[in-house]
Amino acid sequence: MRAKGCWVLVTVTLAMGVTGLAHPAEERRTDQEAINAVLSGQQTAWNRGDVDAFLEGYWRSPELTFSGSSGVARGWDAVRTRYKKNYPDRGAMGQLDFSELEFRFLGPQAALVLGRWHLKREKGDVGGVFSLVWQRFPDGWKIIHDHTSAVIPAKLGG
Repeated sequence: MRAKGCWVLVTVTLAMGVTGLAHPAEERRTDQEAINAVLSGQQTAWNRGDVDAFLEGYWRSPELTFSGSSGVARGWDAVRTRYKKNYPDRGAMGQLDFSELEFRFLGPQAALVLGRWHLKREKGDVGGVFSLVWQRFPDGWKIIHDHTSAVIPAKLGG
């Protein structure tokens, strides 16, 4: 009777392991889709001129960091201030597009996303590259660190 109970326990445990857990590839695909949805929402918010809605993709914490050409901004409020200063109106904001996204999952709760950004603006386009560190929170995936750089195209023929 005791041996039979052990086998039942082993069988139930194995069955739960096989059917109760999602395959890691499925989890990653789901997580990638969730992060893409945040990025898409950010792009939409930016393109309608709503910096505050754009910032919903960031971790609202004093520990958030943003590295760029003017140094490191620490904390959500400082990141918001930086965006408002650098993009004071719709003309400065232009139309945002993300491309060439690469996802690297660092574990079940963290991801690194590399990509390119481009702003189409009347006063001249600008673009560059970014690396975003994401963390999964109870309310979804949030950016906990952003390193964004502008890339100046090389002059042709020179």
